[in-house]
Amino acid sequence: MNARAGAKIFIVLLLVISFPMVLAAEEGVTDTEIHIGEFGPLSGPAKLWADCLYGAELCFNLVNKEGGLHGRKIVFHMIDDSYNPAKTKAAVKNLQETTGIFAWVGGVGTPTGMAVKDYLVSRNIPWVGPLSGSEVFVKPPMKNIFALYPHYSLSVKVLIRYAVKDLGKKKIAIVYLNNPFGQEGVEGAKKTLGEFGLELAAAVPVDVNETNLSPACMDLRKAQPDTVLLWMDPFKSLRLLTLAKQMELTPQWMAGSMFSDFPQLHQLSKGLIEGMITDNYATFANKEHLEKIKKAQAEMGNKESNWTISFIAGFGYAEVLVEGLKRTGPDLTREKFIASMEKIKNFKCLLEDVTFKSFDPNDPLCRYGSRRVYLQQCLPAGEFKIISGWLQD
Repeated sequence: MNARAGAKIFIVLLLVISFPMVLAAEEGVTDTEIHIGEFGPLSGPAKLWADCLYGAELCFNLVNKEGGLHGRKIVFHMIDDSYNPAKTKAAVKNLQETTGIFAWVGGVGTPTGMAVKDYLVSRNIPWVGPLSGSEVFVKPPMKNIFALYPHYSLSVKVLIRYAVKDLGKKKIAIVYLNNPFGQEGVEGAKKTLGEFGLELAAAVPVDVNETNLSPACMDLRKAQPDTVLLWMDPFKSLRLLTLAKQMELTPQWMAGSMFSDFPQLHQLSKGLIEGMITDNYATFANKEHLEKIKKAQAEMGNKESNWTISFIAGFGYAEVLVEGLKRTGPDLTREKFIASMEKIKNFKCLLEDVTFKSFDPNDPLCRYGSRRVYLQQCLPAGEFKIISGWLQD
């Protein structure tokens, strides 16, 4: 064999060896970048939840400022879906198939999340922390979805138990969206009241597209409850609170964690949520960590962002994803990332004590990372008072 022939064989062998390595490159990962996506309402009536995305953005910016992860910087892609499931579905698929996203984080809303769940599951694309407390994201568990938002059923349970046991309430009603989210709330309320031998004083449905809340308020006035759970989005709930004030209805108002951002909602409601009790799962225990984040927001945060519970939650969800990336190391693939996420135990961040387990299709808890909440009450000027310790099933 002459030198020229040997060189040709060497080149061919090199191509054969190298080509499979090119094919095996993970989607959304390069030698210098990791592409992460999130969808949410950066515009439209639900824009107050945009802070969830801005919180995640700041977390990734801080990671990049501090040197990135194993030689890679995070490239964060934010999709504005205006809280419209049709827009969510089209935009997520387009970004995934044109840019290539390694993993998704957050994603505001149950209907919007449901619009893309099957697509992301079918491609085994990791999704850390859908911003929804619906059990559909863990029942049954899916290998690629790691839920962080405590279930709405837990919210209902701890609120009703507090109303009955601590406040001595006996006539509890619920006003709910007539969709899976609202129906989960009703079923949870009935079940928990049954523990005390009580029934709902009223269960008032409101259609998703309904704008006239007067009939719902009239139903409440007939029932005369001492406590009302608002199991609707804050926008409908604020309209109902306005009408209730006009009708001089003054029950103890309660709501889930979607209503926990007291400063913003106190301002929007012109003080109508004062005295309201909600659950929350963001933690303020690590003051030094919070101050670092707040300082970073002032220096390099999105100009549209506000220091809100939504912002803190969005940052916390991104922290969990970053922890998974750190544990995976430089050889980053989706399978290895999922395996690393399963090893997270008692991880304390802005969400407090996150734990996952090895995948078991019969165990929803394997993909349910944050299962504790506490109760808070709205004070004047939108300040809050914590009125319980950590609560769980």
